[in-house]
Amino acid sequence: MRLVALCLLASVLIPSLSRAQDVPVFAITPVQSSMKFNVKASAPISGTFDQWNATLTFASTDVTSGVLDVEIQAASVDTGSGLKDGKLKSADFFDVANNPLISFKSTKISQTGPNTFELDGNFTIRGVTRPEQLALTLYGKGTGSGTINGTLYFDRKDYGMNSGIPFIRIADRVEVNVALKGTRVSGPPLVFKQ
Repeated sequence: MRLVALCLLASVLIPSLSRAQDVPVFAITPVQSSMKFNVKASAPISGTFDQWNATLTFASTDVTSGVLDVEIQAASVDTGSGLKDGKLKSADFFDVANNPLISFKSTKISQTGPNTFELDGNFTIRGVTRPEQLALTLYGKGTGSGTINGTLYFDRKDYGMNSGIPFIRIADRVEVNVALKGTRVSGPPLVFKQ
């Protein structure tokens, strides 16, 4: 009886293991990656986020089956100025006490050129979620290791960031720059549109 149960268990597990090998699996290397932002202002406001996590998963070998999921610790903002960092962490901007995460989760990937992609997704900041688009360029296609550089633009006032910083004029449009180094760690290569 135990042997029958063991055989049934193996027949259930082995196909799922083989299916897992049928999809490309990528790892993102944080040390070679970055999350940056900048806003046009009378005194430049730009910086990085030092703590974040990103995953890139695929349901098949088709590159458009991918999902990019990024989570940023809002309190890890670093502009090089303690005054600006404090203001950005405050309730007027990121409101890190109540909304510690800034996130982007793609809902659709479209290949727009040999090495370019548009990712539609849900962008969340200050607890407000809106659809936004991340435009990406892939470097190192077909090598199993590469870099994706992307830009997302959003209007800060759409997310309730209506305040300013004393004595500094700030534009509404914010530019977010993503650079992710990824390596295929298992599974078959991705298939791209030619």
